[in-house]
Amino acid sequence: MKYTTRGVCSREISFDVVDGKVKNVQFVGGCNGNTKGVSALVDGMDIHEAISRLKGIQCGMKGTSCPDQLATALEQYLASQA
Repeated sequence: MKYTTRGVCSREISFDVVDGKVKNVQFVGGCNGNTKGVSALVDGMDIHEAISRLKGIQCGMKGTSCPDQLATALEQYLASQA
């Protein structure tokens, strides 16, 4: 799935979900080291666990962050599967 981010430095997030696990997360733009770190940490994680851990993380005064945007993208994925 591809998700266009809002309110952060990254422009897009792509990912796969295989058997309820988050896989192949890639950010376009953003802080290279941080987004690679988030991608590595959630790889293989249960989608619900990833959402729970990432949702609400803030980056400065933006009201969101790249991890928070990933949580939103994962929620959108789940809603599209219902």
